[in-house]
Amino acid sequence: MTNVPDTIKKIVEQMGFEESDVKCDESARKISIFISDELTPVIEKNLGHFVQDFNIVAQLIAKRENEPPFFVDVNNYRMERERIISELARAAAKKVIATKEPIALPPMNSYERRLVHTALAVHPEVKTGSEGMGKERHVVITLV
Repeated sequence: MTNVPDTIKKIVEQMGFEESDVKCDESARKISIFISDELTPVIEKNLGHFVQDFNIVAQLIAKRENEPPFFVDVNNYRMERERIISELARAAAKKVIATKEPIALPPMNSYERRLVHTALAVHPEVKTGSEGMGKERHVVITLV
C-alpha cells in the first residue's frame, strides 16, 4: 500500500473531520472520503472545490512518492457528478437527433468533457468535439 491514502487520511483528521471514513481502492487509484452528516454543512456549499483541492493534494503526494495519481471523491460528489454529466450527454444526443441541429454544452473542465466524449463514443448517430479555449472550452454534439 502506498503512503497517499494514509497521508490523505491524516489530512482529513487534521482538518477536524475525525468522524470521517477514508477508503482506498488501490487498483482503481481512487480514494473515497465520507464525512459525517454533522460536519457536512461546513463543506457542502463548496464541495466541488473541496473535491478538486483534495485531488490536487493527492496528485502532489503521489508525484512526490513517484506513483501514479489517485483520484479523490468526497461524499460521492464525483460519482454523482459523473452520473449527471453522462445523463446530460445522452439527453443532448437525443435532442440533436430530434432537431438535426448541433448542441453546445456548457463549459466544462477536461475531465468532464472526457466523460461526455466517452458517454457518446459508441453512439451511432452523433459525434462530439471540443471547442473554445480555457475556461470556455465546451463539447459540441453534432449528427454523424
